[in-house]
Amino acid sequence: MATSRRILCLDIGHVRIGVAVTDPLGIFAQGIDVIPADDLWLEKLDRLIERYEPSVVLMGYPVRTNGQIGPEAQNILDWSHVLEERYPQLSIRLWDERYSTVIANRTLIEAGIRREKRRSKVDRIAAAIILQDYIDHLRREN
Repeated sequence: MATSRRILCLDIGHVRIGVAVTDPLGIFAQGIDVIPADDLWLEKLDRLIERYEPSVVLMGYPVRTNGQIGPEAQNILDWSHVLEERYPQLSIRLWDERYSTVIANRTLIEAGIRREKRRSKVDRIAAAIILQDYIDHLRREN
């Protein structure tokens, strides 16, 4: 695998998984896919990792508004361990995703997207929001 600055982001839900990736230079985020959260999602993720060759997989981490870790966050933590074993060559990172789905829904509503179509887009957009927040954080640190 070539050295890459790309980051692939997952917004893992019970039904769907939003996927976003950075451009090759790691500057901006783009939502690219929504994967059904079924028994085959890891195989689909394998193909996305093969295609985009990220150096980092970022996972939205649903910390509660009071800062505590609930069962949803524990689920993501458990999946992060699975991904660390499956992709030892990649850095697996967690990032606070509070309000990303709310922001994504609001963005789609403001864009005039009908409710039926919002459902298929919101997870991909939420993943892009999480990823862009992370990229912006890295930029501020440097």
